Formats: sequence, structure tokens, C-alpha cells
Amino acid sequence: MAGNISPDAYVMRPNMYVVPAGTEWWRVHNKARSAEQFNPVSVDAHFGGNRFDGTSYDPYPYLYLASDPVTALAESLLRSLDFDTELGMRLIPYAAVARKSLSMVRTRFDQRLISLISEEDLAAVCQDSWLLEAEGDRYAKTRRWASEMRAQTPDAVGLVWQSRRCRPRLASVLFHDRCGNDPLTTVPVPDYQDLGSPQGVAAVNRLLAPLRAAIVTPWH
Repeated sequence: MAGNISPDAYVMRPNMYVVPAGTEWWRVHNKARSAEQFNPVSVDAHFGGNRFDGTSYDPYPYLYLASDPVTALAESLLRSLDFDTELGMRLIPYAAVARKSLSMVRTRFDQRLISLISEEDLAAVCQDSWLLEAEGDRYAKTRRWASEMRAQTPDAVGLVWQSRRCRPRLASVLFHDRCGNDPLTTVPVPDYQDLGSPQGVAAVNRLLAPLRAAIVTPWH
């Protein structure tokens, strides 16, 4: 589907995915911010931003998560990276991890997310894989679709889908205006609190080795 019809033309019947209280998720974030901090900055409805960010037309704070540490790293670091033809590796610039942390968070309450995991789930919201594969300037339409899913499913606190960069594991986004107060707690993972340190780089490279990806450091 090219996304050429406005989503409010459809009656959606979303399938729900219940995340139980106590579920552990992972995220990469600026180490100056707490792991459970939502991004409060609404993006332009047409330019910049990411797939399911809040916009000036639907200004919800948002937080992206992944089901495991490898997926969190892949979602953050492997976007639009080609394999080096000589090394057969994806080479991640050091700047991508400088001043970053990889943290675990735990849900404090059950959370009902709109499921976009299977083809049946996508069909339930009148979509197909386009919604998860579109990139760049097409994010304007994926954000509009997220806004309409929110409008038609007021009890949903977020979305969950299969990660493009670490299939079949899961990625999700939470809507802060639906989650209640303090929906997450941080679980300290010392090895990953400074990804820009030699120890942090080594830890990341171990996790990403099966995906043939590694950080290029300034000290080598």
C-alpha cells in the first residue's frame, strides 16, 4: 500500500498485544537522560522525525523500546548502513555511541499496545508492510497513520511491531499521554551505561557480532 488514502477513511479493528507488568524492554538513549524519560518534542507533521513520533497535530511524548539489547542497538545504530565490501561488516561511526547508554526498563503496569506484528495485524488496521518499511520523507504518512490508530483505539498506550533490523524480535513505541504516571522503572546494567568507553564499545561489539556490525573507534 502506497499510503495514498487518508487513514481516517477506514474503520480499523486493531488486534491488541498485552505487555504484562514486569516485562523487560531495552533502549539506547543519551546518558544525560534517564532511561524511562519520554521525548517531549513534537516533530513537524511533514519533515524530519521518526516513524511514529508525536507531531504538532497530535503532540504526544513518545518512547521507543526493543525486546532485547541486540534489537535496541540494531534499531538505533544500523539504520541505512551498508556492508563494507572489503570487510563484509557494517561499520558504525564512533559518534553514534559517544554519550549514549543502553538501558533496561521494566513495565510497572499491564500495557495494551496495538499489534502490528503479523500480516493479519497490519490488515486489521487496513495496512500492509508499507507501514513498517517506509522511510525518510514517507514518515509523514506513517506518523499520520499512528495518529489515526490512536484516535480509533483510545485505550491503546502504544504500538508494537517486528523490528526491521533484527527480525523477528520486537520494537515498540509508548504514548506518554496514555501510560499514566511513571509507567517504567530503570534496571541498572553497569556494562552498558557508557557505550562510548572502551568497555562499552567492547560490549556493543560483542552483542552486534552476529549481525556483522562493529563500532569504528578513534583509538584504533
